[in-house]
Amino acid sequence: MKQNVGGIDRILRLVVGVALLTWGYLDQNWWGAVGIIPLFTGTTSWCLLYQPFGLSTKKG
Repeated sequence: MKQNVGGIDRILRLVVGVALLTWGYLDQNWWGAVGIIPLFTGTTSWCLLYQPFGLSTKKG
């Protein structure tokens, strides 16, 4: 698993993930569980959807 998420992209994913999970918890809505995806990609610095397109926001 080669890391392909870096910098600001990673921080935004973490913030959006936490926000979605919090919204889902407070609103008692299962759609908040979608926040697990950006939270996972932010913590691992790896995005499955970037791979087939050869995209990377990680420098170096």
